[in-house]
Amino acid sequence: MQRIVILGNAGSGKSTLARALGKRLGRPVVHLDTLFWEPGWIEPDAEQFRARVSAAIAADSWICEGNYARRTFDLRLPRADLIIWLDTPRPTCFARVILRSLMNRPRPDLAAGCAEKLDRAFLTFLGFVWNFDRGYRPGIEAVRLAMGPRIPVVHLRNSRQIAALLHGLPAMPQTCLE
Repeated sequence: MQRIVILGNAGSGKSTLARALGKRLGRPVVHLDTLFWEPGWIEPDAEQFRARVSAAIAADSWICEGNYARRTFDLRLPRADLIIWLDTPRPTCFARVILRSLMNRPRPDLAAGCAEKLDRAFLTFLGFVWNFDRGYRPGIEAVRLAMGPRIPVVHLRNSRQIAALLHGLPAMPQTCLE
C-alpha cells in the first residue's frame, strides 16, 4: 500500500486515521482541506486547487484524506492502490463536528485562517454532516466506481476496526521516524 485515499463524512475520523497511517507506514499525509480553502473559508480557483492536489500526490507514496470526488478523483484514483471508507455513524460525526468547533483549537488538517466557529455557515455545515449518507455519499460512491472500480475498498465502522487495521500494518523502524 503505497497510496491510500481515505473517504468519509466530516467528523468521521479521516484526518486522525490519515495521521496514524502516515506515522505507522512512514508516508506523507495530504489533507485536501488545507489545499482547498483559502483564509476566511474562500474557495480557490478550480485549476489552482487541482494543481495543488497534483503536486501533493506526485510522490511515490502518500495518504490522502478528503472527498472532493468530482474535483480530484480523476487525479487521485488512477494512482491509488487502496481506498478506505470510514462508515462512522452519523450521530458520532455530528457530535465530533460540534465538539471540535466548540473547542476552537487550531487543526493541522485545515488551512490557515479557517477557524471553525458557531455561525450561520456552521449550521449549514451541520446539515451537510447529518445528511451526508443520504445526500452526498451516493454521488461520491458513483464517481469512485466510475474512476476506480478495481481499487480495493476497506470499510471501517468503528474505532475497534480502525485499531485492528493499524495493528495489522508493519510499523516503520524508529530510526526512519526521526
